[in-house]
Amino acid sequence: MKKLIGPFTQILPLTGLAMKSALRDDGLHVIHNGGILIENGLIVNIDNFEKLYRENLSAEFEEIKGDHVLLPGFVDCHTHICFAGSRAKDYAMRIQGKTYLEIAKAGGGIWDSVTQTRQADEATLTDLLLRRVERHLSGGVTTIEIKSGYGLETQSELKQLRVIAEASTKTKASLISTCLAAHMVPKDFSGTQAEYLSYVFHDLLPVIKHENLTNRVDIFIEESAFNAENATIYLNRAKQMGFDITVHADQFSTDGSAVAIKSGAVSADHLEASKDAEIKLLANSETVAVVLPGASLGLGMQYAPARKLLDGGACLAIASDWNPGSAPMGDLLMQAAVMSAAEKLNTAEVFAGLTYRAAKALNLTDRGTLAPGMRADVQAYPTNDYRDILYMQGKLKPAKVWTADSLND
Repeated sequence: MKKLIGPFTQILPLTGLAMKSALRDDGLHVIHNGGILIENGLIVNIDNFEKLYRENLSAEFEEIKGDHVLLPGFVDCHTHICFAGSRAKDYAMRIQGKTYLEIAKAGGGIWDSVTQTRQADEATLTDLLLRRVERHLSGGVTTIEIKSGYGLETQSELKQLRVIAEASTKTKASLISTCLAAHMVPKDFSGTQAEYLSYVFHDLLPVIKHENLTNRVDIFIEESAFNAENATIYLNRAKQMGFDITVHADQFSTDGSAVAIKSGAVSADHLEASKDAEIKLLANSETVAVVLPGASLGLGMQYAPARKLLDGGACLAIASDWNPGSAPMGDLLMQAAVMSAAEKLNTAEVFAGLTYRAAKALNLTDRGTLAPGMRADVQAYPTNDYRDILYMQGKLKPAKVWTADSLND
């Protein structure tokens, strides 16, 4: 049965906007006094509310009272929210001025999260993950990418990916899993980088394929993780197995983005260290540049050069990097709004980076804009002016969130 929702003071469908390069706010199409018609979880039409109401008298009707602005649901294309434990000790040391290496030597860092996540059973991990998913969903994030990477050995990595699969059956949000077994060489592995990646390739990835746990593989290219040469071999092997590939690139040093582009990665994520050469490479590729302002805020470091990436011609997505160490806040809208003020990204560019451009980073073509045939993942903000959403810097939250799955019950 068809369902009509409205009237909305404004609807921003985010259609007709370019996938790459800078955007202008005057390119935003705004439907005033609009409605959205939905059937089987998909959008049938978006138009003037009174017109839709007259033409669909038999449709189920959900009335929206008061001023509201309707947007596509946000897509968070980079998170690490499947974890156990806290890294509050790390953060306290960081704001005392301790370095990453000093924190790691004191027992903190990624390995601390690996230890705590390995110790957690599947039920506990599922419960923790679902709490974070539901918080994100209430903030308008309807699609959430979630990485493993706190297991770093076959059974623990499989546990994380199985937990994500289980959680996806218990939420109305869309969960997209990614294997990040190549997060770092675990401390309890006695071999080299190359030997660890070979172990992951031969021991873990075939099981993931067999169980259909994910079609995405990620790797962290950095001095503290994996070098460009070993990463290239691993990514090419994963791609030959049929995985989409993505890369943690250019966070502290440059190398990762070039590997991502050469390997045909769907995205290169982080980019805080990217310079003009890397920006040009990304702009001339089909690899999505994913910036993670949450990590910049959590680590107290510079933002990725988002303005230069857009002006150079890149496809720019914005994600939270929600994780227990460097980006514990997990508020995607607030992070994007604060970064937009620093990097001078306009409203159209921020909304594009949180929706259809972020969907491209996940190879998803069925969400991110409001148009017939797209998933009915939508969110409504209690305001009469869409500009308030960024103006309030994340404090204005959606009053109602709908997903295709919730509307298809």
